[in-house]
Amino acid sequence: MVSTLAQMTAILLLGTVWRILKPAGLGADQTRLVLTQLVYYLLLPALVLSTLWKARIGNETLLIALVCGTGILISGSSLWLLLRRFHVVNAQTGALILAVSIPNVTYLGLPVLEQTFGDFGRAVVMQFDLFGCEPWLFTVGILTAQYYGETDEKHPPLWLSLCQIPPIWAAIVAVTCNLNQIAMPDWLSAILAMLSSAVVPLMLLSLGMGLQWQSVRWSNFPKVLPVIVIKLGLMPLFALALALQTGMQGKLLTASILEMAMPSMMFGIVLCDRYHLDSALYAMTVTLTTLLSLLTIPLWYHYLQQF
Repeated sequence: MVSTLAQMTAILLLGTVWRILKPAGLGADQTRLVLTQLVYYLLLPALVLSTLWKARIGNETLLIALVCGTGILISGSSLWLLLRRFHVVNAQTGALILAVSIPNVTYLGLPVLEQTFGDFGRAVVMQFDLFGCEPWLFTVGILTAQYYGETDEKHPPLWLSLCQIPPIWAAIVAVTCNLNQIAMPDWLSAILAMLSSAVVPLMLLSLGMGLQWQSVRWSNFPKVLPVIVIKLGLMPLFALALALQTGMQGKLLTASILEMAMPSMMFGIVLCDRYHLDSALYAMTVTLTTLLSLLTIPLWYHYLQQF
């Protein structure tokens, strides 16, 4: 685990160095946008199709969705109750609730679980993202951003937003073929494997490019501290208690709790910009939780070995 995180940290740092040096005059934000769109529209759907077509789908999938959804609900509600006791403006409240709710299960979770558990870890990540995080993000997440933010633009309804996610369509095809026991052609498997191999390094590079160190302000630290505590400590603890009650054990338990111990997702900054929430505060939260998670994830992994 430590060796894996060390390698990941090196790639993250390369992304940070790109932000500083701007090779060929390409800024980090511009380059990251191209990389993330490439991953989102082509490489990640290929990975989803390759993984879920062959993965074991059944009761474990329901347990993953239950643990993920309940963890998100408890964490977001806990922070909401806490923020009500203090004077925090709506734009900051919305940003902080988004930051504490959805973990970065793909851009950081995928490299960690794939290196630790191989194909099994990859399957857990895909199910966490598509059956746990994505439905929450594009329903409750958007509703939260709309409630605490403001926008003059007209956006598509929630159901249409879900229909426009390429990985979800790839998941529908993969699960349909899986459940109907349709064998994947060898030529398609080879193509998907080649495309999928690029996902992890590009995700880590874009994550490193997206870390905004200039957004860190000590004046905002009291607001970010509860998010750090809930996100990296209490959220996986809530999920562990629920997972044990459902009978989850072994590799599935460890992989699931590690996913819930991931830092704040990068995509939330898009919602903050769209709905005029405090993007700088959100960026600071992502940066700090990502940095600290490199220390807390090995601790959680070590702790989970006893179950």
